Amino acid sequence: QVQLVESGGGSVQAGGSLRLSCAASRDTAGYCMGWFRQAPGKERERVATINGGGSTGYADSVKGRVTISKDSAKNTLYLQMNSLDPEDSAMYYCAADSGWYCPLSIAAFDYWGQGTQVTVSS
Repeated sequence: QVQLVESGGGSVQAGGSLRLSCAASRDTAGYCMGWFRQAPGKERERVATINGGGSTGYADSVKGRVTISKDSAKNTLYLQMNSLDPEDSAMYYCAADSGWYCPLSIAAFDYWGQGTQVTVSS
């Protein structure tokens, strides 16, 4: 079992930045980990992932504005978000899967955090 705890969300004006953190309860070396978001009335969507080898992937909507990274020594996943837009407002979730490669299906991820709210005002 892996417990994931997100932090770093908040309210920010458009154009601002936030860094989200996700602390894992144990070593997640070799795991796929990712950030997802869900806005009211919308489906949960993938934002960024990093696989067991450190390769990253991003949704088209955030490419160039967002960076996912992992500090293995701290068992912590990060999401640096810049040039935020009101469309980025959502609950952001951290997830982990014990596989090296990231699942294609969001539902296949093994572990989920409780989420941290990001609100971007215009």
